[in-house]
Amino acid sequence: MAAPLRILVADDHAILRQGLKLLIESQPDMQVVAEAADGKVALELAVEVKPDVVVMDISMPHMNGLTATRSLKQQQPNITVVALTRHEDDTYLQELLRAGASAYVLKQSAPTDLLKAIRAVAAGGIYLDPAMTSRVADGLLSGTTHVATETGAKLTERESEVLRLVAVGHSNIEIASQLDISVKTVEVHKANAMRKLGLTGRVDVIRYGVLQGWLYDT
Repeated sequence: MAAPLRILVADDHAILRQGLKLLIESQPDMQVVAEAADGKVALELAVEVKPDVVVMDISMPHMNGLTATRSLKQQQPNITVVALTRHEDDTYLQELLRAGASAYVLKQSAPTDLLKAIRAVAAGGIYLDPAMTSRVADGLLSGTTHVATETGAKLTERESEVLRLVAVGHSNIEIASQLDISVKTVEVHKANAMRKLGLTGRVDVIRYGVLQGWLYDT
């Protein structure tokens, strides 16, 4: 049997932190290895205990979750971050994704959504709260990002395959291994696909993935 996922919980509200711990530890495949009340302590503990996943509140004293996520991903890129927040603001979502978070879950959502997010990011994927996905797709369609589907741009089968794997969170090295091609070839297909669709960065690719329904494919 695989070892349980090691999780660090960072939230400045003690009662909520305790609730998260009880929820997570009720799962046989998860354990809470550390708790932090602010982003600065979360960074220090992440170095010390090396968790698999950090559940990160955004609004915390001393160092907020956005700054902590950015620093954590620079220092320890293998640790995945699940952003947990009350903010249904697209700006927060975009900034957290840019900072390197792999999931965005609303505190007002069902507890099972957090558990799904933790499992998704631990498996190398990306998870967006279902309440946010329609708005992300709407933002894409409303022209926040220009997508060249209207111009009839078509991706090759391999370009589409590579872009899908990028959208759900895989690295170039993982994609190369999965498709049995070189990393350089992955980069070429990714660049071609993004150019054809008018996508300029990770957030755009994730938005496009939401629009295509890729993030929740089983």
